[in-house]
Amino acid sequence: MRQADAGHTPDPLDVRLAARLAALRTAHGWSLGDLAERTGISRSTLSRAERAETSPTAALLNRLCAVYGRTMSQLLSEVETEPAPVVRAADQGVWEDRASGFVRRSVSPPHGGLRGELVEGRLAAGADIAYDRPPVPGLEQHIWVLEGALSVTADDVGHHLGEGDCLRLCVWGPTRFRCPGPGDVRYVLAVVRP
Repeated sequence: MRQADAGHTPDPLDVRLAARLAALRTAHGWSLGDLAERTGISRSTLSRAERAETSPTAALLNRLCAVYGRTMSQLLSEVETEPAPVVRAADQGVWEDRASGFVRRSVSPPHGGLRGELVEGRLAAGADIAYDRPPVPGLEQHIWVLEGALSVTADDVGHHLGEGDCLRLCVWGPTRFRCPGPGDVRYVLAVVRP
């Protein structure tokens, strides 16, 4: 998690995300302690995230999404405006995890009646993101590398993807996305809920 700078105004998306996280916990009837036990995230970290004092990392959001039964895209779409049938490039939500060097563009965000979504991911050379579980067990993913190289580990099996390669899988356990370099990687992630 990134700490907000003293005197720094939080990003409006982070403020809406914080409010949504607090509302989800309340709707489940959980205390911060209950949520900490379910996620393995400290109460103080959860509290700071719910007050928009920090911007959550992708790994932290993934752990929260897992207990709430949502994909990260679904959670973020709940704090973004409802997308139109045509999502113009200028209207696609972009979220950045500066701590890990991950940038996520919601190309085709979740929408009522649709199970699939498209995400453009960018990882800086050397970036390494580990997710301890899928946000939704059995989540179908198609990972298509547009530029650079990407190493993906799922179910303890490593896959090295180059430009144009596509990995197809259903995610049941931990995954890891790593950009081995030398340059950054840009890829499309197609996600389909079970």
